[in-house]
Amino acid sequence: MNSTTGWLTRITPAPGQCGGRPCIRGMPIRVTHILEMLAENVSVTEILEDFPDLELADIQACLLFAARRTEFPRLTA
Repeated sequence: MNSTTGWLTRITPAPGQCGGRPCIRGMPIRVTHILEMLAENVSVTEILEDFPDLELADIQACLLFAARRTEFPRLTA
């Protein structure tokens, strides 16, 4: 994917799926599940083997989604 916005289109929060939590491309695979696996040192290769419907760009989208969620406005004096 060329733009970061394109990656974010892979993240699909749907009220009737996964309790409304963000999922990947409409599949019942939650973004948090992928992020937790990465935090536990599960390799990208292992994740892709365990979830054959996922693509590398899906994992990159999860990371970008998490990064965007941690942006907070700066407070200035």
